[in-house]
Amino acid sequence: MITKKFTTFLIIIFTIFTSFAQEKFTLSGTITDFKNNETLIGVNIYIPALKIGTTTNEYGFYSLTIPSGEHQIEISYVGYQTIQKTVVLNQNTKNNFALNEGSGEELQEVVITDNKGKVNIKSPEMSANKLSIATIKKMPVVLGEVDVLKSILLLPGVTNAGEGASGFNVRGGGADQNLILLDEATIFNSSHVFGFFSVFNPDAIKDLKLYKGGIPARYGGRASSVLDIYQKDGSSKDFHVNGGIGLISSRILAEGPIVKDRGSFLIGGRASYAHLFLKLSEENKDNSAYFYDLNTKLSYKLNDNNSLYLSGYFGRDVFSLNKSFTNIYGNSTLNLRWNHLFSDKLFSNLSLIYSDYYYGLDLDFVGFKWDSGIKNYNIKYDFKNYISDKFKLNYGLNGIYYEFNPGTIKPSNAESGINPDQLDKKYAFEPAIYIDAENQLSKKITVAYGLRYSLFYRLGASTINLYDNNNPVVFNSDLEIYEKGTPIGTEYYGKNKSIKNYNNLEPRFSISYQLNDDQAVKASYNRMAQYLQLISNTSSPTPLDVWMPSDTYIKPQIADQVALGYFRNINNGAYSLEVESYYKEIQNRLDYIDGADLIANNAIEQVILNGQMRAYGLEIMFKKNEGKFNGWISYTLSKSEQQTPGRTPEETGINNGQWYNSAYDKTHNLAITSAYNLNEKWSFGANFALQSGQPVTYPNGQYEYLGITVPSYGLRNEHRLPAYHHLDVSATLTPRSNKDRNWKGEWVFSIYNLYNRQNAASINFRQNVDTGYNEAVKTSIFGIVPAVSYNFKF
Repeated sequence: MITKKFTTFLIIIFTIFTSFAQEKFTLSGTITDFKNNETLIGVNIYIPALKIGTTTNEYGFYSLTIPSGEHQIEISYVGYQTIQKTVVLNQNTKNNFALNEGSGEELQEVVITDNKGKVNIKSPEMSANKLSIATIKKMPVVLGEVDVLKSILLLPGVTNAGEGASGFNVRGGGADQNLILLDEATIFNSSHVFGFFSVFNPDAIKDLKLYKGGIPARYGGRASSVLDIYQKDGSSKDFHVNGGIGLISSRILAEGPIVKDRGSFLIGGRASYAHLFLKLSEENKDNSAYFYDLNTKLSYKLNDNNSLYLSGYFGRDVFSLNKSFTNIYGNSTLNLRWNHLFSDKLFSNLSLIYSDYYYGLDLDFVGFKWDSGIKNYNIKYDFKNYISDKFKLNYGLNGIYYEFNPGTIKPSNAESGINPDQLDKKYAFEPAIYIDAENQLSKKITVAYGLRYSLFYRLGASTINLYDNNNPVVFNSDLEIYEKGTPIGTEYYGKNKSIKNYNNLEPRFSISYQLNDDQAVKASYNRMAQYLQLISNTSSPTPLDVWMPSDTYIKPQIADQVALGYFRNINNGAYSLEVESYYKEIQNRLDYIDGADLIANNAIEQVILNGQMRAYGLEIMFKKNEGKFNGWISYTLSKSEQQTPGRTPEETGINNGQWYNSAYDKTHNLAITSAYNLNEKWSFGANFALQSGQPVTYPNGQYEYLGITVPSYGLRNEHRLPAYHHLDVSATLTPRSNKDRNWKGEWVFSIYNLYNRQNAASINFRQNVDTGYNEAVKTSIFGIVPAVSYNFKF
């Protein structure tokens, strides 16, 4: 009996040791689009029997370490056919896959299934939304122009400042708190024509992802969100041209191989021509209003372990009125990247990045030119280490050098009488190092955790004002208002001398707990440090706004955010539900004294105050992922508030030191988007958006002083504009003749604001010249806007 028990014990021990000692190998490779060899980002690679999986990185690379033997692998990606393939693993193996949007007849020994676009239950990632370009192009938009930024406004937690407003707001934060990246380069102004269109050419975009929370440690520098956008690499198989002709602008993009299956190029451009119609009128022949941009990219695969990429963007907006007022602004970026594969488990990317935002204003009638802008030079080195099937490690470092030009005034002609003047240029350096890990602790629990350590150095050469008690803003207790302080002296710092420095630890953590194969509960926390501040007195950024570095008087914003969510796939992924709640606090959020002068102010510290901000809310998103009819409904219930208390008991602070609505507070935000494929010839789309009105400050009375009527204002942002809503529809006609021709075209018919809602961009108060009574005047930008455009590809 004892011998039998002992034998059983040995068998159990042997089995345990055998399982631990089971040999493992690494399966790695790249996943591409079958038609053009374009690498695909975020593709799911999953082994159902082991319940193990991973996703491709920003360059289409994956690595998965699993036990030796025969395995069934499932590879899925939104918009592509899901494939299943059996692999036999008895050594480290590279296996590249090509996904097809078509029937998949070209793929051999592969089982084709439908891609359902499920929510990734196992991943600890939350508060992130990814949109495919195919989805974005189906959305009806104003004047028929496909717009990347307008599409993300249909996501929960994302709002705007109204029609014709640039930027976007995430979870109650300001537009300047969003880090916008195009091929890793920072975009400081994301809009053309003061917010009517985005700077992103949809034909050149491969992938975009919006992080609203749970932000990975590799990102830093902004307090609210990260919008990460990657351009296409260009086809290395065949030469293609595609584009579109619209009512006010057209676009064209060419791509093709430099060396077949090894190197490729991409070049695309857009330009508007609505201003040409102004030339037909004698009174407007000297007026112009147009934009243009250019996207370029070169890609070359040196060998299996090394690839080079060179990408760039250049865009400009031009406004001219009778040649006496000329305004030019826009972004320029350049990025040289080197991908290197050290091993089948260690991937690296080295990037050298240049980014420039320029703003120029020529007022010929007063005889001066104004130039301002911001440049940065960024070097970053990132590593992705696929240590095992349950543990992945990301780490890296980067350094950004900034050059700020707050403004330069020059005479435009000899008779102007304007003396040249330049606000002090400002310089800064922001280095950072990070480490990020994803760890599957058990079959049900997966965690991601990381730490970012960032530093910021405000550098000379600069002259810094000195103030009594170090307070550039003083409180007038008699009038109970804040006023500009008076410098008591200055101090000069030489070139590259440190004026002020900051450092911050930024922890990140998220966790997923699987209730079952279709349900999970997730939670996250992240801290973000933002060292740049946008000096603006509007809720929507304008091209004239100026970026400023943190210094002695302007402190960095520190954001802490927690989120909790419930995620579920329904009916095997045909439907999905995402519910999240969040709470966010931001320290050192700027506000301004009453009557603040922000333009060409060389002592900006005299009109700003450091306050704090908080935002909290509930987000719900329900999606239909399959069938001819699909789309989603999103709803957000939220609150965003700001507080700027007094520094001493005698100071009342803004709004008597109480919390007040931030300019980005939208209590309700409902968005519905849908697409219906009737047949191969016709498809339809519709969007509905409803938001609470934007907070504003209205006058609550008036008084007369020396015969002048002076309005009296109440508490800051205690009123609201009327609710904002509109319905947009579109229909796409694809001629049947496309099937047998190299030339493929489609007609897109759209109507923006179908029921002609006159949304208020602003409400101003004035005295009626006839009656003498005060009246409120609403300004609206768009009513109903029909449009037609033609898209082509060959």
